Amino acid sequence: MHPNKEEVRQKHQEACVDEEGAPGQTQTQKERLQRLEARAGSLRGIQRKNVRAAREQVRKAKALIELNLTRDVKGNKKTFYRYVSDKRKMRENVGFLCKETGDLVTWVMEKDEMLNNFFASVFTSKCSSHTAQATEGKGRDWENKELPTVGQDQVHDHLRNLKVHKSMGPDQMHPRVLKE
Repeated sequence: MHPNKEEVRQKHQEACVDEEGAPGQTQTQKERLQRLEARAGSLRGIQRKNVRAAREQVRKAKALIELNLTRDVKGNKKTFYRYVSDKRKMRENVGFLCKETGDLVTWVMEKDEMLNNFFASVFTSKCSSHTAQATEGKGRDWENKELPTVGQDQVHDHLRNLKVHKSMGPDQMHPRVLKE
């Protein structure tokens, strides 16, 4: 049994008993609710203090690690540069996505399915709303000719040479996402 369970049980039993402490006489619901709200407020204050103390300890530990790294940089450059390169990395999550219906997708699994379907549709004949569709027009001589064929090797070459630091194209897909 958890060491604080008995203590919590005692406090809850005390909350149900009136001021004199007679176990047979219970308080009204309003009085009981007021006491519980007061107790919850004090618990929130305690939790806030604990969180602040934990953050302070983490801050001090990080400062100590950085101090040790700077002190030992002449003898052990590898750990210093590993720490610096770790700090430079930016970890970004995938933001909200829009479905074809216009609804926002927020759940991770839905995002995974949506991106998977999008990338799978690129290599199949199925068209999605994100691909540009050519409108039919008159007087175009290329409509009667065969469409150019694109091989898998060509696609891999283009993806390999893709510049990931450029902005998004007309397909609204970031080059870094395409390259990965």
